[in-house]
Amino acid sequence: MTDPSIIYDAVIVVSFGGPERPDDVMPFLENVTRGRDVPRERLLEVEKNYELFGGVSPINEQNRRLVAALQTVLRQQGPDLPVYFGNRNWDPYLADTLRQMADDGVERALAFVTSAYSSYSGCRQYLENIEQARAAVGARAPVIEKLRAFWNHPGFIVPMAEAVDGALAAIPAERRSDARLVYTAHSLPLGLARTSDYELQLRDACGLVALRLSQEISWDLVYQSRSGPPTQPWLEPDILDHLTALAEEGVRDVVNLPIGFISDHMEVVFDLDTQARQRASELGIEFARVPTVGTHPAFVQMIRDLIVERIEPLSARRALGNLGPRPMPCAPDCCPPPQRHRPGG
Repeated sequence: MTDPSIIYDAVIVVSFGGPERPDDVMPFLENVTRGRDVPRERLLEVEKNYELFGGVSPINEQNRRLVAALQTVLRQQGPDLPVYFGNRNWDPYLADTLRQMADDGVERALAFVTSAYSSYSGCRQYLENIEQARAAVGARAPVIEKLRAFWNHPGFIVPMAEAVDGALAAIPAERRSDARLVYTAHSLPLGLARTSDYELQLRDACGLVALRLSQEISWDLVYQSRSGPPTQPWLEPDILDHLTALAEEGVRDVVNLPIGFISDHMEVVFDLDTQARQRASELGIEFARVPTVGTHPAFVQMIRDLIVERIEPLSARRALGNLGPRPMPCAPDCCPPPQRHRPGG
C-alpha cells in the first residue's frame, strides 16, 4: 500500500518518442535499435516508411496534446500538479526532462507510461530508462514512481467500445452480422511475451470491449509491427496474414481496433492505415480502422484516477473484469527481460 505520508509534487508522461523532421529519422532509428545488431539495410527500409509522412512521427505531438489535456483536468479537479513530458528515444529525452524538473524543485513525481500492458518493453524497460535518466542527472534527480498498468480500467475500455460501435453502425445492416472485429497489438518475441502477462491482459481487454458492444460480433486478436530476424519466433498471426485468411473465409467487412496502443502514432498510421488497408483492398475487404483513445475525456480522467489512487490510498482502484487492478508500485520482479543464452554458460 502507498505510504500516505509521501508527497508527490509533479507528474511526468513517459513515452517512446519519434522524429519530428526528416533529418531526425535515421538518428532516431539508431537510438531505438542501439545494441541490437539491426542491419543498416533494415534501417533504410524503415526510413522510407517515415518519408511517406514527411519524416514526422505523430507521437510527440499526440503526447503534447495528452499532457495539455491532463494538465487542464488536474487544474480543474486536482491534485494541481505540474505535468512534464519525457521520451525514451527522442527529444524531449527523459534525462533532460528530469534535469528541468530538478531545476524546478521537483523532488518526487508519478510517471504515466504510455503503455497499457505489462511486458518488458512496456513496463520494466521504462523503469530502467527512468533510473538511467536519474543517474545521468545525479543526486538532485527527483524520485519517479510509475503508475500501474491500466489495460482493464473503464476509462480505457469504454471509449474503445463506443468507437467500435460507431464503426459497426457504419456497415450496411445486411452485412453487419457477418463483420469481423480484429484487434491488433504490437507483436513481441516469444521470449519476451513469456516473461509477462502481456497476452493475458490483451485478451482480457479484448473480451471487456466485446462485452460492451451493442451487438455480438466475432473477434480475433492478432499482431502487427514485428521486427527482428525471421528465424526469431514472435507472437502471431500477423495482421496482413490474418486478412488473407479472413478473405478465404468469405469475410468482407473488418473493423480493426488497435487495442495495443493509446494513440495513432507511426505503427498505426503506417502498419494499419497504409499496409493493412492496402492488403484489405486487394482482398476485397472493407477495412474500418477504429481510432485509439488519444485524448478522449474518459481516458484523460482515467489518468487522473491513477494519480489519485497513489496519493489517496483509500480511494477506489477501478478495474473491469476478473483480473483486478495491477499491484502498485510494480513488484520488484515484474516483467523481467528474457533469459539470454551465453556461449559457454
